[in-house]
Amino acid sequence: MSDIKITIVDREGIRHTVDAPTDMNMNVMELVRAYELAPEGTIGICGGMAMCASCQCYILNDVELPEKNPDEDAMLWEAFNVKENSRLGCQIHLTPEIEGLELELAPE
Repeated sequence: MSDIKITIVDREGIRHTVDAPTDMNMNVMELVRAYELAPEGTIGICGGMAMCASCQCYILNDVELPEKNPDEDAMLWEAFNVKENSRLGCQIHLTPEIEGLELELAPE
């Protein structure tokens, strides 16, 4: 099992540095759910299809992420509380390349 460290600031402002498995085809939204860092039913409502923006997060450091796909771009265009560093957690897959990623969950 190969884990990376990711730091997630929850909606209460509390920082959590968690182990993120890179060998299970998970994404950031699923990681937040697995560690219960957001109340049940408030993140990943669409199941990770880039259709609800409930997993919107703000990228806090310079870890290089894959480009936004058209679905993610379109959903962020319609979402609330969007910033220049907004991404959808369901579209950020856990890979060794994102080791050290720091993000903050957007308001509900």
